Amino acid sequence: MRIGILGTGLMGAPMALRLQTCGHDVMAYNRSADKLKPLINQGIHAVATPAEVISACECTLLMLSDVAAIASLLSSPDSQAALKNRTVIQMGTISPDQSRELATSVTNADGSYIEAPVLGSIPQVKDGSLIVMVGSTPEQFTTWQPVLQCLGEPILHIGPVGAGAAVKLAMNQLIGSLTTAFSLSLALVQREDIDVETFMEIVRNSALYAPTFDKKLNRMCDRNFANPNFPTKHLLKDMRLFSQAAIAAGLSPTLADSVAEIIEGAIAQGYADQDYSALYAAVDVEA
Repeated sequence: MRIGILGTGLMGAPMALRLQTCGHDVMAYNRSADKLKPLINQGIHAVATPAEVISACECTLLMLSDVAAIASLLSSPDSQAALKNRTVIQMGTISPDQSRELATSVTNADGSYIEAPVLGSIPQVKDGSLIVMVGSTPEQFTTWQPVLQCLGEPILHIGPVGAGAAVKLAMNQLIGSLTTAFSLSLALVQREDIDVETFMEIVRNSALYAPTFDKKLNRMCDRNFANPNFPTKHLLKDMRLFSQAAIAAGLSPTLADSVAEIIEGAIAQGYADQDYSALYAAVDVEA
């Protein structure tokens, strides 16, 4: 089928190519048109407005940075008119309340809305192994599961709209908290001149081990945070969204707020667009 995608950044671009590999006809729009050039060279159709994508495609995937970016593309009169009898699949990280508000907006325009945020990064997009967390009706899940299976496995129906967004925030809170905790332990070990590999051998053989520790270890030891799969500034946005969702649910956001402060420290050092393992630089500030 013809599938649209709004947002061709770090995740959106490989998603477009993956859908094309699966046999779909893909049409894309990006606010920065230069990011479309590599996709055009590989056969992706690029258009000048979001409304052109929505009106021409059976479903349109949103892979945008935040809810403000989504609103800027969907709220125009042309986009609102194009939504009639079309489906929007929101795949970025936003809050449950924001997702429910988007669902209402799309439905009021006679369109259909589901959320399908993902866990994983560029390598998982390319090999179709993202974990996809769907918030929708059971009927919508059945209809769009074949499309989502191009991008990931498993495809999990979490519940109604809002449920997928909540689980995605819960996972990203773990990303931030685990990375911060590991950074702090690693920094202490290094400051005490303890062999890092000895420390890691203990960690790997304990119940405390998480694979992300090894994935980020070399970046932290080398202080090499270039070529990110997930930039630090996006993790900060997600930790703040988690705090808001926690408060709305009657929970304490203290831990998430503390992690957010550390992320802000990394951004203050100039790592906003670098890999989020730059949290280490905020924990272990070089003299």
